Amino acid sequence: MSVTLGEYSQEELAAQPIGAWTGMAYRLVVGALREQLAVEDLTQPHWWTINHVAGDPGRWTRAALIERLTKWDDLGTDFHGVFDDLVDRGWLVEDGGLMTLTEAGEEGRVRARQRNRRVHQQVHEGVDTADFVTTINVLRRMVANLGGDGDLPA
Repeated sequence: MSVTLGEYSQEELAAQPIGAWTGMAYRLVVGALREQLAVEDLTQPHWWTINHVAGDPGRWTRAALIERLTKWDDLGTDFHGVFDDLVDRGWLVEDGGLMTLTEAGEEGRVRARQRNRRVHQQVHEGVDTADFVTTINVLRRMVANLGGDGDLPA
């Protein structure tokens, strides 16, 4: 779906309120991701959990994962409830406090990842990779300028 944008001068664009545009982008992108995850009966915190556990099985405890994910959470999430839900559905097991995905959990993660990829493809449509990288680096700099962590998530 190709969208045509109006043309504006560099001065007009430079005068735009970055908070308004980043806020709108956040609401639309995160809203689309959350909508797709909901099809799998998942929230973003579910997604973050299964993605982290899949990336490093047997590394994550509840406490370590809560510490890692809290900075991204804007929902006031009860992470223990998320972990318990994933255990109850048979997607996650804990052995000695360490988390691992089950086969069902990995299958669910792959389905959710495919849904997320469709949103990412839609977001990237018509955006050159170099422009995307520049945008990320500009946002990282703005975050760091305001005292936040401008490094990429580990």
